[in-house]
Amino acid sequence: MEWTQVKLYTTTEAIEIVSGFLISHGLRGIMIEDAQDFQNFLEDTTIHWDYIDDELMKMKECETAVIFYIPDNMQGLEMLRQIRGSIESLREETPSIDFGRLSFACESIREEDWETAWKKYYHPVRVGKHLVVCPCWETCELGKDDIRVTLDPGMAFGTGTHETTRLCMQFLEDAITPQTTMLDIGTGSGILAATALLLGAKSAVGVDIDELAVKIAQENADLNGVGEQIELHCGDLTEQITGTYDVICANIVADVLIRLSQTVTQFMHKASVLIVSGIIEDRCQDVTEALLQAGLRVLEQKQENDWVSIKLCLN
Repeated sequence: MEWTQVKLYTTTEAIEIVSGFLISHGLRGIMIEDAQDFQNFLEDTTIHWDYIDDELMKMKECETAVIFYIPDNMQGLEMLRQIRGSIESLREETPSIDFGRLSFACESIREEDWETAWKKYYHPVRVGKHLVVCPCWETCELGKDDIRVTLDPGMAFGTGTHETTRLCMQFLEDAITPQTTMLDIGTGSGILAATALLLGAKSAVGVDIDELAVKIAQENADLNGVGEQIELHCGDLTEQITGTYDVICANIVADVLIRLSQTVTQFMHKASVLIVSGIIEDRCQDVTEALLQAGLRVLEQKQENDWVSIKLCLN
């Protein structure tokens, strides 16, 4: 099958909103090219490289773009037509955000290239005190107390390279005990649920509306030797999940977190901790207010660059 690679040019501050918009149109496997993100990578002193590929160095001056793939057929063209026809609505809905030019560039790509092209973006990443996220095709050196989280992100969201995932993992390092039951809402690649189990959690449950994400989450759990401990569900949260959990994670976009605030407390008991992430700084107040109105209290807030993660409990 032939595929079309589409680059949607935008700005760093609009990445979250644009990505959420594309996901709402049924797209998965979204990648980001962002000069600021790459600059942060170059300045990371915890990783030492003998050299950096010339192809990657081009990102240092790149224009921010969200990259996705559509099949080169009528279905794919119709999907792209719908996206093109409604993308400008983002400016009207969020006038405070600079979305840049929101223009598209398309390039045909063979299936075998599509399956591997995204791998150049993912390398070992140290998170928190002891966690090291390592793609399954890479090797990485571990210290005595380090915990390797092996990942094949496939085309699902959540690789450990983005601030939103790293902030969640930092909270998990402090929250997980051998008695912890964990729920991962919008599990994506399954990285947070797998991390909880590697940190010693008693159990972890993941739920996602995307069937592909659930498949990849199971594969990643198997890669980490926790495949038999994890429980994964595909479908709506309230239809698939019952009971309460000690730690709940939701690393999703701000608008979904606001909607989630109306139901998430039913999965919490008095000692539960809720960790939310995926929040661009400009939307932090909106998300926080919705969670407070739902009867939650902020325990701690972490921020990395423009991204915010919040830990909360019931009042």
